[in-house]
Amino acid sequence: MVKIRRADRTDLELLLALGRTTFLEAHGSSGSEQDLDNYLNSVYTPSTFLKEFDDANTHFFLISVDQKPAGFSKITLNVNCSNSKSERLTKLDRIYVLKEYYDKKLGLELLNFNIKLSKKLNQTGMWLYVWVENHRAVNFYQKTGFNTIGKHDFRLSNTHTNPNHVMLLEY
Repeated sequence: MVKIRRADRTDLELLLALGRTTFLEAHGSSGSEQDLDNYLNSVYTPSTFLKEFDDANTHFFLISVDQKPAGFSKITLNVNCSNSKSERLTKLDRIYVLKEYYDKKLGLELLNFNIKLSKKLNQTGMWLYVWVENHRAVNFYQKTGFNTIGKHDFRLSNTHTNPNHVMLLEY
């Protein structure tokens, strides 16, 4: 049975573990081991996540299968995108599913959940960054209606950036 629920501070350790694992599964070849470690050690920290929990516009959700954690998402409401004139946009900051669940269409279920919530909260669309070499993710977003509207250099470390598409789904 698949369940999606809002995550809170009590889920901190689970989110950190899921985040590190799923990031490496999706982006493990996007930089050197040192760059990846430095990124994870700067972004997937208790203090970073606790600050994000304090932001009323930021929402984390966990998805589980038969009560086993399978992935998570993070959206932030009312984040304008420099590549779009639209206002009241939701930024899909993270949507990650453990590799062992890729064939279960959990990413689609989690995305649709976030889109529905975003619409309910009077947002006009959703945007995101996606690494151009993550062909699986790029195809996923294209199939779900996102359009590429620009490029972004994602800073993995002080010395390494990865090219990303900026993608937008307007409601």
